[in-house]
Amino acid sequence: MLLVCRFRVSDPETFTSRAEEALKLLTAQPGCLRGTLARSTDEDDRWVLTVEFASVVAYRRAMSPFPVREHVIPLLSEALTDEPAMYEPTLTSADGQVEEHTSLLAEDAFTVRLGEAGGPATPRRR
Repeated sequence: MLLVCRFRVSDPETFTSRAEEALKLLTAQPGCLRGTLARSTDEDDRWVLTVEFASVVAYRRAMSPFPVREHVIPLLSEALTDEPAMYEPTLTSADGQVEEHTSLLAEDAFTVRLGEAGGPATPRRR
């Protein structure tokens, strides 16, 4: 699973210090594979924090320890919210080889609406 949080930052020094602490805490958790903080080359106030987890379970467990809830969650709550933050890898590549990943989403993902936990009453219109 890939966590992608975009930020608009007015104080880069303070932000990078907080992000560094967040990355230390998250990457110390079991199942957290790597994390990156990057600054936009087009707009100087835009930043992105990406953290890769081995699974959804690893992501959820990584967010549970008290130090993470104390330092990481407040930082993540400041992320821009006009896009989703969690993504499921479909293809990954290293050394010229591409690996396709099987989706962990349920077969009916994105078809069940609120109040239809047992399944959609009518097909969803696209």
